[in-house]
Amino acid sequence: MLAIFNKELVKSPQELKSPALSSTKKPKLPEEILNHFISSHSNNAFSMSCGNRALLAYAPPEKRFSINQRLFCGLDDIYCIFFGGLNNLCSLIRQYGMSKGSNEAMLVIEAYRTLRDRSPYPADQVLRELDGTFAFVVYDSKAGTVFAALGANEGVNLYWGIAADGSVVISENLEVIKTSCAKSFAPFPAGCMFHSEHGLMSFEHPTKKMMAMPRIDSEGVMCGANFKVDAQSRIHSMPRVGSEANWATWGSHS
Repeated sequence: MLAIFNKELVKSPQELKSPALSSTKKPKLPEEILNHFISSHSNNAFSMSCGNRALLAYAPPEKRFSINQRLFCGLDDIYCIFFGGLNNLCSLIRQYGMSKGSNEAMLVIEAYRTLRDRSPYPADQVLRELDGTFAFVVYDSKAGTVFAALGANEGVNLYWGIAADGSVVISENLEVIKTSCAKSFAPFPAGCMFHSEHGLMSFEHPTKKMMAMPRIDSEGVMCGANFKVDAQSRIHSMPRVGSEANWATWGSHS
C-alpha cells in the first residue's frame, strides 16, 4: 500500500526529515514514487488521485490466502487502505450495525465516521477495541483529513517519510519508503495513531507525550527520527480533534 499527502494537507513531525544532505540518494517527487510503486506491481496495482492533495495506491497480496490481508475501500468520499487482520471482526461488525460481508477496511471507515460525527468515545478507546494485527491509512477527501494507525502487537510494520517536495509518504513496504524518501523516513511507532490536525499520539498510553529519538543508520548518517512514548511525561489536557466536524475527544483523559 502507498499513500502520499501534500505538505499543506499533512504537516509531518519535523524530526522525520533527515538533516543529512546525501549526493547519492535523493528523495523522489510524488509522481516518481507512484510510478515506481505501480511498475513494481505492474500486474495488479491501481492508484487514484485526489487533485494535488493525495495519491493512494494499492496492490493485492501476491498470495491469495494470507494471514495479513491488504484491502482497499472507498465510501462516501472516505478511503481506507488496510493491512493485517482483526480477530474480533465479526463482533465489531455487529457492534457497528454493519452487514455480515463487511471487511476490515469497511469497518475502519465506519469506525472513523462514527468518531468524526457522533461517537461519545475517544479515538484511543476505539482503536484499543481492535483485536488483531493492523495498519491503516484513512483519507477523508471532503473533510481534508488523514487518520493513520499501527497496532500495538507489531504483527505488521508501517513506515512514513518525506518526499522531495515535502509530501508525507506512508507505506508498509520498507523498500518503497527507502527509495522514495532517501534518509528522511522512520518506522511508524506501534500502538500509535496520527491525525492530520493534531499529530501523533499513543493510543496505548494516551496520557503520555511522544518523544523523538535520533536515529543513525549503518552508514553513520542521521536519518528520520524514531518516536516513542515518553514514560516520564503526562498530558494534562488532551486536545480535541476536528471540532467543526464534531469529532470525539482525541484522548481519553483530561
